[in-house]
Amino acid sequence: MDKAIKKCIEEMSLEDKARQLSQVNAVIVRAETKAEITGKDEGMDLCEADTREVGSVLNFNGAADAIAVQDEYLSKSEGKIPLIFMQDVVHGFRTVFPVPLALGCSFDPSLAEACAEVSAVEAKYNGVQVTFSPMVDLVRDPRWGRVMESTGEDAYLNGEMGKAFVRGYHKGGILCCVKHFAAYGAAEAGKEYNTTDVSERNLKEYYLPAYRACVEEGADMVMSSFNLLNGVPVNGHKDLLVDTLRKEWGFDGVLISDYAAVKEMIRHGYLETLKECAETAINNQVDMEMMSSSYIHYLPELVGEGRVKEGRIDESLRRVLELKQKAGLFENKYGETDAKRAEEVCLCPEHRALARRAAARTCVLLKNNGVLPLSAEQNIALAGPYAAEKNILGGWACWGRPEEAVSVYDGVRAALGREVVCAAGCGGKLLDKDESGIPAAVAAVKGCAVAVVCVGEPSECSGEATSRADLRIPAPQASLVRAVSEAGCKVVAVVFGGRPQVLTEIEPYCDAILYAWQPGTEGGNAVADLLFGREEPVGRLAMSFPRATGQCPIYYNCFNTGRPRVPDSIENVSFISSYRDTLNAPLYPFGYGLGYTEWELSAPRLSSPVIGQGGKTKVSAKLKNTGSRAGETLVQLYIRDRFASVVRPVRELKAFRRASLPAGGETEVCFELTEEMLRFYTASGKYESEAGRFDVMLGFSSENVQTCELILEK
Repeated sequence: MDKAIKKCIEEMSLEDKARQLSQVNAVIVRAETKAEITGKDEGMDLCEADTREVGSVLNFNGAADAIAVQDEYLSKSEGKIPLIFMQDVVHGFRTVFPVPLALGCSFDPSLAEACAEVSAVEAKYNGVQVTFSPMVDLVRDPRWGRVMESTGEDAYLNGEMGKAFVRGYHKGGILCCVKHFAAYGAAEAGKEYNTTDVSERNLKEYYLPAYRACVEEGADMVMSSFNLLNGVPVNGHKDLLVDTLRKEWGFDGVLISDYAAVKEMIRHGYLETLKECAETAINNQVDMEMMSSSYIHYLPELVGEGRVKEGRIDESLRRVLELKQKAGLFENKYGETDAKRAEEVCLCPEHRALARRAAARTCVLLKNNGVLPLSAEQNIALAGPYAAEKNILGGWACWGRPEEAVSVYDGVRAALGREVVCAAGCGGKLLDKDESGIPAAVAAVKGCAVAVVCVGEPSECSGEATSRADLRIPAPQASLVRAVSEAGCKVVAVVFGGRPQVLTEIEPYCDAILYAWQPGTEGGNAVADLLFGREEPVGRLAMSFPRATGQCPIYYNCFNTGRPRVPDSIENVSFISSYRDTLNAPLYPFGYGLGYTEWELSAPRLSSPVIGQGGKTKVSAKLKNTGSRAGETLVQLYIRDRFASVVRPVRELKAFRRASLPAGGETEVCFELTEEMLRFYTASGKYESEAGRFDVMLGFSSENVQTCELILEK
């Protein structure tokens, strides 16, 4: 332990130790602070002595406010330990990048790293020392609004992208907190804050690996989640927080609760009093309590009663003080807060250029009947409630401002260098019913060669507390798409949203569908770049798109049943695993996405078809661009363990690789497949591989693969 930190702990009263382990909204420290509050404020019953010694604040209002809060705090504090400032910088600060789920569709960790670095640079000059990101919850149910914060349904992809975010934040100069530990993304029925019930095997195999990857990459903090996990609130879950996170993984950074989650153990029906909450959380090594006051009110009393050891509190305090030291706050109480530099870097041309590139590389082309890319010479019109909408930033957009964003209308008009017809036709709110504006919109676009119809869900309908029971495009918007198509226009649908939506009702009426997600500040320019072929659509789905909401949760790496439906149809479905009214398969599978050229991939070959313990083989295939223009594609490597002591998924993503080729170009794509990549939690509970036959698959999506066989001998 650092000598200065050791001395500080020794000189501090037990009451002030408890205060240092507490985080509050900045307005509690400085009444003049005006910032968006990211949770429910139920009152904490704090006295002045408490607020002048708390350890951290969140939800403040930029550089000037951060400096004012720190100055006011230190002018009253007796301990003079600077506050550490934390914020949800999830996908940008003032320059807003595509939502993380969209970044997952890039399958490009270097892009995620670059976006995180820029986010950190803008944030640090505005007073942020720690971001509550990355969020690496595995997500399989798009009804849950917070899927937009994750990078998708695959544990390997989440881990790779999560590590990239950690590296980027550190390069940009801030610390980071991986969340929400653990399995928060498995909320039953996709309902926010709901129970999660996950077997130990599923937890270890699918839900925990991405958190561990971020911890091993150097994440500075971990956030414990709101949810019940297998009947126990996470902040009461010793097996998870102590045995797994601390002992097995060796994490010695700060563990912070989510907003008021310690206190919520009472409402869960797990504990009866706030005092019990404090005892349970601190003994489970939750170092900092966010926006509830059990530590301040009860830790000294619990030590006096012998229910909590002061050494346990000192250990948490050491971690908090070391975090502040790491943030440079003992050298400069403001960290790198600098209002002048903040003004210079926020929304600078370089940052906007990266936002535009990121948005273009994360959109996914789902359908194209030869209508895209468009020509500037064509008669093009825009329609739909999102055509001129600037608020396409997404949830958790931090300091992003819609008025500084580029709409599709702005982007297309700039690309064409002329005015363009734009008719909304209907509202864009989720529960809008009014279709009275559709005839006028159809009349406005009728006669054009192509109508770009922009539909979807509003930014405020994805993120925290935005669960949906019906994932279909709202009825007026679906009616608009159909009406424009029936008027004789070719329809290019540009769909906005923070989650997969059910597109079954509009798909037949669209000649092309571009899924733009919530693309951020430069979204409109990026969409225009794609529509006119200045950029190649290279995004591939990080989540499966259901045909119907009733298929959810839906994910590619599922298990076979004893009565699988092969082939997938709605005929002869009796006594097999199927639906009567739709196919089992998603409308668009994980890994899927189209481009503007055609590709051909040969069957995979193995350098060695048999490997042993610790062995490896090279998987290769010939890739050819058979189209008429240069392009870029994503080759994906999957495996399947055919027979095992525990049934294995039908496919598991193990690697992916991008390739760019000119028209007619060929190359060989190669992957290394090791015995370690074949391991899983066997029936014995050990993480190991088992001898046997494996399918090795290469392809362009989870459902478009070619296969060869590998044998593992032991």
